[in-house]
Amino acid sequence: MNKDQVKGRVKEAEGKVKEVTGKVIGNKDLEQKGIIEKTVGQVQADYGDLKRDLKKDR
Repeated sequence: MNKDQVKGRVKEAEGKVKEVTGKVIGNKDLEQKGIIEKTVGQVQADYGDLKRDLKKDR
């Protein structure tokens, strides 16, 4: 795994925690921030996956 994959997966997990916490306590702002952070993490992880795949093809 490369740095982008790891950082992306961590952001994804942190975002999911914030999203669920926001739902449980009824805080829509925290829930939205969690969704955004989770999405950013997914994009970063996907970028890391793409970098890995391109490196493999060389």
